[in-house]
Amino acid sequence: MIEREQIIENYFESWINKNNVILRKIFDPNIIYSECYGPEYHGLHAIESWFEDWNKRGTVFVWSIKQFIHQGSLTAVEWYFKCEYEAEVGEFDGVSLIEFNNDNLIVNLKEFQSKIPHYYPYK
Repeated sequence: MIEREQIIENYFESWINKNNVILRKIFDPNIIYSECYGPEYHGLHAIESWFEDWNKRGTVFVWSIKQFIHQGSLTAVEWYFKCEYEAEVGEFDGVSLIEFNNDNLIVNLKEFQSKIPHYYPYK
């Protein structure tokens, strides 16, 4: 569990640092990665291309972890994300469902987002 948490923490930090070196160490070559707003990447090469392209136009300021939940080969992580992309700042809360193989490589990752600010419609 601790090893998986460290892998995820290092991955989030790689976006803040714009450092893709870790990608080949944490993802299975046949990874399937679904972003929270629709795009889906198949294979490590696609993820490396996306990482490079995104970081040319954007900067991640914060990707902080709130909690982990583990069940078998699956880890759920709740997080907060803030970035600037194409001169527009955005932020949201999110959850990733991350499936690991027996070698602790990520084989499937699905992101979900919750818009900020949260509000109380019946208050």
